[in-house]
Amino acid sequence: MKHGPFGSGRGGNRRVGNTGANSTRSSPPPPRSPDRLPGPRKRFGQHFLSDTRALDSIVDALGDVSARTVVEIGPGRGALTDRLAARAKRLVAIEVDRDLVQYLRARYADRPHVEIVEGDVLNSNLADLAGGPYVLAGNVPYYITTPIIFHALMVPRPETAVYLVQKEVADRMVAPPGDKTYGALSVNLQAVVHVEFIRKVAPGSFNPPPAVDSAVVRVTPREAAVIEPELEAVFRSFVLAAFGLRRKQLVRVVRTVASLDAERAQVIVASCGLNPEARPETLSPADFAKLVRALP
Repeated sequence: MKHGPFGSGRGGNRRVGNTGANSTRSSPPPPRSPDRLPGPRKRFGQHFLSDTRALDSIVDALGDVSARTVVEIGPGRGALTDRLAARAKRLVAIEVDRDLVQYLRARYADRPHVEIVEGDVLNSNLADLAGGPYVLAGNVPYYITTPIIFHALMVPRPETAVYLVQKEVADRMVAPPGDKTYGALSVNLQAVVHVEFIRKVAPGSFNPPPAVDSAVVRVTPREAAVIEPELEAVFRSFVLAAFGLRRKQLVRVVRTVASLDAERAQVIVASCGLNPEARPETLSPADFAKLVRALP
């Protein structure tokens, strides 16, 4: 599995002969053995999870997958993949690193229910790859965590999704209204899914260790989302814009974001039964939904 940006370098031994005409030049490095694990790459934000307890907690959080299709984001060297393959009816793992794809395909060549897909998850239709209802698991790189999470919210959504993310992101995902970490990510997720904090994961659980703590979170669709599917895009845009004005009072926020005059903004806020002096960080996802439905 892989996680977050990191720096790494490669070193090697060099043979040095005596000076003079008979000096021995260094030999070229031997070719990489087919059995040698591909190393982590900075451009893919790779940190490989190795802690068995953290790995087991991800699989356990998915529930019983013996009759289900599991889609895995970023299988890396296969530490989580091994556990998922042992439990799932079918496993589809999406990997962007070509060297790792080759390694994984060879590793699971005798497991017909495991499919290794080469590609960028953000350009992949997860539901199409699953071919029906599915659950999702992934240790997602820090630099594209939010895009991946929202990409996975495209309908039809996974029945359950378990992510290993930066702890700071996990805190924002689960934050309630009024919390110091509550923001646009909190609202836009909680409007359509339930988010649960499963466990913290220390940097030493990875190779190489990231500079920050991580956490496992579970995401499950709400039986009744607070916003209709056809309004989700408008809802997300409004929420993002509103938190860009988080220090402003609600009437000013509505007036600015919706380009309305003060009187019209007052009417809309009043019609939603909301305090005109409230600030965005105090509103629940349902409150934001009321405002979006009331906008002209």
